[in-house]
Amino acid sequence: MHTTQQAPRCNTLAHWLGKTIIKLTGWRVGGELPDNKSMIILAAPHTSNWDLFFLLGAAYSFRLSIKFLIKDNLFVPVVGSVLSFLGGIPVNRSKNVNLVDTLANRFTTAESGLALVIPPAGTRSYTEYWKSGFYHIAQAAQIPIVCGYLDYAQKEAGLGPVFYLSGDLEKDMDKIRGFYADKKGKYPEKSSRILLKEEQL
Repeated sequence: MHTTQQAPRCNTLAHWLGKTIIKLTGWRVGGELPDNKSMIILAAPHTSNWDLFFLLGAAYSFRLSIKFLIKDNLFVPVVGSVLSFLGGIPVNRSKNVNLVDTLANRFTTAESGLALVIPPAGTRSYTEYWKSGFYHIAQAAQIPIVCGYLDYAQKEAGLGPVFYLSGDLEKDMDKIRGFYADKKGKYPEKSSRILLKEEQL
């Protein structure tokens, strides 16, 4: 049985900043904040550096405090402080680190909850496959996946369906594919195919 608890909340300043970003850019926020203490939020389609800007605007509008992964070499003085304030978690991709286990453990030890945003395409350019890390982290930590989205055609950023993985990979991915089918990135031609390599094994 899955319990519901309050998701981690951002401070008043961040909430005001988020609403201001959305208002000044002419965007709108869709969906609603899930009643879950911890979750993985998919960020798709991911085709532009602007995605993070609108994603933060939407999250803060919901009063949701999010975390996201970013290369550790960007955490230099001043810039690093800003990234940490916004929710950045430094990741060293040059080391042989089991990121799935590390992040799953982070979820289980986060007493106040954790909302981690992951762009499953892993890049702003077109790819044949999504990276499956988000799926395995959610399985290991037994937390739900939330379909976060950025639809540039409608100028809408928001949070879509919330679901726990069934263990049937193709069935779960079909739900995700169905939701994102009509969502358009800033550069649609760069939108990656929504498919995991494991589905073809």
